[in-house]
Amino acid sequence: MNDDDDELFTIGQLAKTTGLSTRTIRFYSDSGLLPPTTRSYGGYRLYDAVAVGRLELVRTLRELGLDLETVARVLAEQVTVTDVARTHVSALDAEIRTLRVRRAVLRAVVRRGGSTEEMKLMNDLARLSAGERQRVLDEFVARAFEGADPAAPGAGLAEAMRQLPAELPDDPSDEQVDAWVELAELVQDKDFQHRVRQMVLAGQSEAGREVQAQGPSAEQVIEAAAVAVEAGIAPDSVQAKEIIGRVVSAELSAAERVALADGWAVFTDRRVARYWALLGVLNGWPPRPGPDGVPAFEWAIAALRASS
Repeated sequence: MNDDDDELFTIGQLAKTTGLSTRTIRFYSDSGLLPPTTRSYGGYRLYDAVAVGRLELVRTLRELGLDLETVARVLAEQVTVTDVARTHVSALDAEIRTLRVRRAVLRAVVRRGGSTEEMKLMNDLARLSAGERQRVLDEFVARAFEGADPAAPGAGLAEAMRQLPAELPDDPSDEQVDAWVELAELVQDKDFQHRVRQMVLAGQSEAGREVQAQGPSAEQVIEAAAVAVEAGIAPDSVQAKEIIGRVVSAELSAAERVALADGWAVFTDRRVARYWALLGVLNGWPPRPGPDGVPAFEWAIAALRASS
């Protein structure tokens, strides 16, 4: 290109110089992004060196993905290139996050061998925004704790059950995508909603607290029953009766033993344990130390009833 500031270029010459098509340059000119410097006697549009620089800027901004309106604002100096770049970086970051989540979802579908319906469900759930994901959990917890006394023992559980990370990681693992999909499906299950609601109400009722007060601590039950579960001891065996006798008072009547077993059963559900495990995966919590309390309590409930 000639450095002579007085040199003028036709659209054809600009096309050869920049590598852009004449159609594209004409479109930019018609859109007002590249007004001609002057026209020839024959009416052809002519452009000077300043216009050439303007065209290069338009091309760069368009290649970065900016729309025509934003390009026009930059050219009119209504917004700086720095401001536009900063906004565009944020938009690209969000798009990259979305693409990574989609990739993780597709990997999960391939891994599971899921159907078209399952793929759509997983994709819909995994692409929810952070606020939308939190709302799914908040609505579930609100239904479960509706009308519950906020000052009652265990009421703080509601806040713990709402805990979700602000965002899935930029590149979520297969485990994290699976955890979110499973958690979202779980909290929308009517039977699970009813079960958690039942636990909340039982935990705050006077009768429920009285029944629980008659028995040992959860730690004592788990410590004794987990050994029995691991050893494969049948809950209705003589050995089981001896084990359950170590943690439950011999003075409890048969009716009191049944009531205590029923009380334990209200708070023993593998799905609730799974809920906490899924939250742990999403939040990066370390696994809880010690044996799994649910199988231990299931064994203790059966052993207690068998000893009644």
